[in-house]
Amino acid sequence: FGSSHFFVKVGFCIFFCDSPGPMAKANIVVPSDITLVENKMRVGRRRLGPLEWTGLMLTPPMLHIHYSKLDRGDMRAILTKKYDAEDSSEMKQIVQRRQESVSKHVVSTNFMWAGGGAFAGAVWWSFRRYNYQARLLAIPFFFYFGTFAGRMIGDVCTSRNAEFARDRFLGSLPAKVYMPATEA
Repeated sequence: FGSSHFFVKVGFCIFFCDSPGPMAKANIVVPSDITLVENKMRVGRRRLGPLEWTGLMLTPPMLHIHYSKLDRGDMRAILTKKYDAEDSSEMKQIVQRRQESVSKHVVSTNFMWAGGGAFAGAVWWSFRRYNYQARLLAIPFFFYFGTFAGRMIGDVCTSRNAEFARDRFLGSLPAKVYMPATEA
């Protein structure tokens, strides 16, 4: 009876875990390569602008499963780094472009929420002569459509629509990744 219990436990772990045995491998989160370069090139702390601050506050929290996107804390860390103005190296240009791309993304978040609020407010005002059920039915849909319109307007106002794909890709690189498994 005892040995069959052992085989069931090992079989369960082989099926559900990465490695056989009583403990599964742990995923360790480490800074990505671009984050290490940013920390190396940093010379001080940069203050956030008012639109960057409100854009970060309006960014919803994120549940990380694969660490493939930037969350609010990562964006704040990117935006608060100051780089040497006299440095003309390629690494400094890369981190500066990343910072500008993240800044444009954060500022355009304000426009997204403003667009949603404007559409919802317009529906509330347009349906003022109808009963509250009609307003409650229409407002969520128009708020959702307004976020798309606000995002487009925000991209134009921050000139994010004219951004190179390379710069947008730099701005979307994750700040943390899972540590790669070592080859044994």
